Amino acid sequence: MVKAVFPGSFDPPTYGHLDIIRRGASLFDELIVALAENRGKRPLFSSEERLSLLRALVQPWGNVSAAVCDTLMVDFMRERGAAILLRGVRGPGDFPYEFELALMNKTLSPDAETVFLPAAPQFFALSSSAIKELVSFHRDVSALVPPLVADALKGKAGIAARR
Repeated sequence: MVKAVFPGSFDPPTYGHLDIIRRGASLFDELIVALAENRGKRPLFSSEERLSLLRALVQPWGNVSAAVCDTLMVDFMRERGAAILLRGVRGPGDFPYEFELALMNKTLSPDAETVFLPAAPQFFALSSSAIKELVSFHRDVSALVPPLVADALKGKAGIAARR
């Protein structure tokens, strides 16, 4: 059984994230969407809110679950029995960072492998940061995020505008 982990901050989850999840679900026996706590960022949504959104969004796939990761990703993978780290890459600019991260993870855990999936063309420019920026200007993001996320963002518009 091949188990993979797809990490991210998912603040907020986008259609680009869901595309990687959908594709990962078809490639691996089990896929764990790991809500990684990035201590260098101030998230718009709390961990609990993001986890709730992710759990609702991954329900269509029986082999996908979501969990919070507050450790090093390689430790989370080891605890969950996962050997593959799934990473989405939007474009050439993402690759150097992702490659360095893969090398660091390989150094920390020689059994860990990283699989890169290129973003679908329609999602190359889609990022959670861009979504938050649009929301801060009270713009409609319903074409970029699932309805559940769009509704949650409406309640955060004032917070996003103050950032």
